[in-house]
Amino acid sequence: MINEKLLTPKSIAVVGASNNTMKPGGKIIKNLVGNGFQGEIYAVNPHETKVQGIPSFASAEELPSVDLAVLAIPARLCFNIVKTLVEQNDTKAFIIVSAGFGEAGEEGKKLERQIVDLVDRNDACLIGPNCIGVMTPSHASVFTTPIPPLTSDGCDFISGSGATAVFIMESGIPKGLRFANVFSVGNSAQNGVEDVLAYLDETYVPGVSPRVKLLYIENIDNPDKLLFHASSLIRKGCRIAAIKAGSSTAGSRAASSHTGALTSSDAAVEALFRKAGIVRCYGREELTTVACVFMCKELKGKKLAIITHAGGPGVMLTDALENGGLKIPQIPDSPARQTLKEKLFPGSSVENPIDFLATGTAEQLGEIVDACENDFDVDGMAVIFGSPGLFPIRDVYEVLDQKMKSCKKPVYPILPSIINVKEDVAYFLSHGNVNFPDEVLLGKALTKVIHTPPPAPSELFLEGIDVDAIRKIVENAEDGYQSPEIIHQLFDAAGIPRVQEIVAKTETEAVLAATKIGFPVVMKVVGPVHKTDVGGVVLNVRNVAQVQKEFHHLNRIEGVQGVLIAQMASGIELFLGATYEQNFGHVVLCGMGGIYVEVLKDVASGLAPLSINEAQSMLRQLRSYKLLKGYRKQEGVNISLFEEIIVRLSSLLRHATEIKELDINPLLGNEKEILAVDARIRIKK
Repeated sequence: MINEKLLTPKSIAVVGASNNTMKPGGKIIKNLVGNGFQGEIYAVNPHETKVQGIPSFASAEELPSVDLAVLAIPARLCFNIVKTLVEQNDTKAFIIVSAGFGEAGEEGKKLERQIVDLVDRNDACLIGPNCIGVMTPSHASVFTTPIPPLTSDGCDFISGSGATAVFIMESGIPKGLRFANVFSVGNSAQNGVEDVLAYLDETYVPGVSPRVKLLYIENIDNPDKLLFHASSLIRKGCRIAAIKAGSSTAGSRAASSHTGALTSSDAAVEALFRKAGIVRCYGREELTTVACVFMCKELKGKKLAIITHAGGPGVMLTDALENGGLKIPQIPDSPARQTLKEKLFPGSSVENPIDFLATGTAEQLGEIVDACENDFDVDGMAVIFGSPGLFPIRDVYEVLDQKMKSCKKPVYPILPSIINVKEDVAYFLSHGNVNFPDEVLLGKALTKVIHTPPPAPSELFLEGIDVDAIRKIVENAEDGYQSPEIIHQLFDAAGIPRVQEIVAKTETEAVLAATKIGFPVVMKVVGPVHKTDVGGVVLNVRNVAQVQKEFHHLNRIEGVQGVLIAQMASGIELFLGATYEQNFGHVVLCGMGGIYVEVLKDVASGLAPLSINEAQSMLRQLRSYKLLKGYRKQEGVNISLFEEIIVRLSSLLRHATEIKELDINPLLGNEKEILAVDARIRIKK
């Protein structure tokens, strides 16, 4: 539970304070004093009467009442100090920077739990242990640097790693990224990333609270909480970008289905972030670049003008943007274009990129920006302007600053000369601007932002979904892989279209089934999980004699429990599957079947339950999406029907958490219909 005593304390006690600023307790005092904390600072050090000019108390028992205590002492001493302060001094907020707790072993975990129980009983707040501390506009209770100017128009930053928080700030500050509150949660004994985010959501005031949130996450302990509060903040007008580290291969596991083999904890994270509307990043530079994009005015479309005085960076930015699906439209011939061309030096180009040459002036830059703002059909502008160090360019940056503030369209400044005109760039940033020194990083960040969908609606799709039937089928099923009959019942209850199928135990039943369904049919062995591997699938069976022959062939396969006679469908192979990930729920995967899923791993993930918009977003992520739509006169599939099937499956899973693995591979689809052909479902109650 985050509280105001943590954010805006009137008094702070540093336990373990030191005159040695190379020690954590010494650096915390120095940072508090040096960054203008306006309240009372108390030091606790039994060996000193003064610490950096501040009177020092010999023990916590001697302290007056304090709002916030920062502990920089050995772990074994922390419990008694917290007990004294919380019970005798009415201290309601604690930051424990000390290590040696849960990360050090079972004894440390036990001590950590004891402190949390104590703090909880007294309605107090704890950050840490094993963290660098907290920074707010009120105080800088950290033992590290840098400490950026902390302002409400900056971004809130929550990090599960103290060192990484430092590195991310060091990446962002040179770009002009401003910070409001920085929380290093360390071991997250009482408050983790999700808890801090929840507080920021519950206390959010539009137009007052910081609207940009950055997260560095190592463990997601409560995915539902993260999803709820991130979605809530974004719906209120916030923008969120996050790194989730440590999920590349650790979450992968062996499984008997394609879906199980493809799904990992990383797929669950990807699905969660997309559902929440969080822009997912994979490194510090990407995170801080996306954050700087958030600090600019919002790009409302996909058409950009590139304004440059250097050809190379303009070309590289064009490539990065167009490769990511944004557009650099040619400026069509018009009176406005002709008027602009006349104001530029001979040899300038107004094609887009608009190149006004190395000799271009501040006045010319202003004219170009005005034309893009008022006359040209673009949604935003990227301005590239560096310096070879030959002449002053302060006036250019002054104009750029003015235009960024006055234009309704976003203007992205790319000022690469951070050495040649270091002071001019610093001047530009001092006016509250950001800088993108690398145009390709900007291009990739814009692409990532524009393609991240908004938070998904929370309503379940229930049209044609028989929830009572689904629950009854699941409750009556045995654990393990399910028979075709149960799979059919579940699909029918969820409205998922499928081929006609009948299980036969005798040759006569097989013949009758094939006659009823109509030739040609498919025959499959029932029992073995991987039918193809044991030669258990026979296609295009066209007559009774062939049914009889293949029945005896399939009936000799080890583990056979029967023979499935199925309608022979045709079309493009599609894939749909899901696995249940602990805490996250069902991760749904979709894509084309065959080599696209087995070799190319071309799949997209979503977190159940899914909306139609989410299903659309998933399909558009696929590299094979153009093939699904139809390509070079080749028939595609019914995209809207595929989207509906994905949503129906997700609703089925939401009401059947006992389903731990599900594969529909393949579905066969064309422009008229999509039918589930082969499916596996594993239930574990």
